Amino acid sequence: MKNMTLKNIASAVEGELFAEGQDDIVVDAVEIDSRRIEKGGLFIATVGERVDGHSFIEDVFKKGASAVISEKKLENPAGPYILVKSSFDALEKLAAFYRKQISTKVVGITGSVGKTSTKEVIAAVLSEKFSCLKTEGNLNNNIGLPLMVLRLRDEEAAVLEMGISHFGEMTRLSESARPDIAVITNIGTSHMENLGSREGIFEEKSHITDYLAENGVVVVNGDDDILGGKTEINGHKVLKFGHGENADLRIEEERSIGLDGNEFVLSGRVAGGRIEAKALLVGSHMVINAACAALLATELGLSAEEIVKGIAAVRPIPGRSNIIKTGRLTIIDDCYNANPDSMKAAIKTAALAKGRRVLILGDMFELGESERELHREVGRFIKTVGCDELITIGELASEIAEGARESGVANVHEYSEKSDFLKEAGTIIKENDTVLVKASHGMHFEEIVTVLKTSEGK
Repeated sequence: MKNMTLKNIASAVEGELFAEGQDDIVVDAVEIDSRRIEKGGLFIATVGERVDGHSFIEDVFKKGASAVISEKKLENPAGPYILVKSSFDALEKLAAFYRKQISTKVVGITGSVGKTSTKEVIAAVLSEKFSCLKTEGNLNNNIGLPLMVLRLRDEEAAVLEMGISHFGEMTRLSESARPDIAVITNIGTSHMENLGSREGIFEEKSHITDYLAENGVVVVNGDDDILGGKTEINGHKVLKFGHGENADLRIEEERSIGLDGNEFVLSGRVAGGRIEAKALLVGSHMVINAACAALLATELGLSAEEIVKGIAAVRPIPGRSNIIKTGRLTIIDDCYNANPDSMKAAIKTAALAKGRRVLILGDMFELGESERELHREVGRFIKTVGCDELITIGELASEIAEGARESGVANVHEYSEKSDFLKEAGTIIKENDTVLVKASHGMHFEEIVTVLKTSEGK
């Protein structure tokens, strides 16, 4: 890791170094999980809700750790350590320091909906030209993002998710990532409970530009009613993708091929001025993601051929619009997370299926004082799209059921617990049904997906 000597690290994290003449040691990796430590690594001991990382310091030195960052003064440690006031603050400061040492082009992604799916498309497209690292799993917060930055080595590009839920968090993430290009996918209702309003959400997410490169640009969804009117954000140039005339990269001739994906044309600010593309991803929101990736890739010098090939290479990941075909059912596994906007998008995706359509919907969290009305609104939306069976699970999801009934949706089944539904699943779900499974992550609807895959609702 470039310039990551113990001396430089101690200075970056504003800590006191105890190294006995070993301050020129260079660390090879940084971890907060003692199980991942290998020879030459730096272990940052953190205090969690259930586990105190300081209790593993002796173990990591036995594994060959070069040094440790600790909040506690150590007696007779087996190797060098740096004493700090806060290990989590030290992690963020260290990532910010390391980011300055490397030349990797970083794309930072934020937004209320679609960060992960957009990340996947962008990474697939950029990988046609560059060696590329992307955020793993859910490492997109003030702990996960710095860890991803510290995993960068010789990659030419990195695509990093930046997720927030409270005011003040985005500035810290921006300092760690120092993006060259910032992406804002949309401004929805996620985290309304903490951020107050969509305007408050935009205000916080716009801080992604706080440490944006001097000549960096902000790529935004021009179809979003808040983002579409922006020509600059905090002094940085804005480029837009979308369907409207004001978009720098426009989506045209969009054609759904059902659950097999979409075909479309992108015109405007793209290599060659116009490209025809196909995405094996379901739903019109995936076309939006592809347009975002194409606009961004154009800014980084990719050719039309590279962009088209990259878009075609993207495959869904578990929990996010992932189509699973069994011998009896087609399952749309979209259960990783949910908010009103993504719930509606998923319901529209299910409507593309032929034959009977079953919706299994659960609670959406962190929606604030309007949570019940927002759930009911989803229920009313179902009437405009249609379904054959609606199954709701959870206290808040009961409002989806109520809204659906009010608007005239038939065949509504309401459950308080997953186990109650699973006892009766076989009487509702029929052979050749298409089944959408979606709720906030805390509902753990992946359990339903597993049951449907293995027992197929019998």
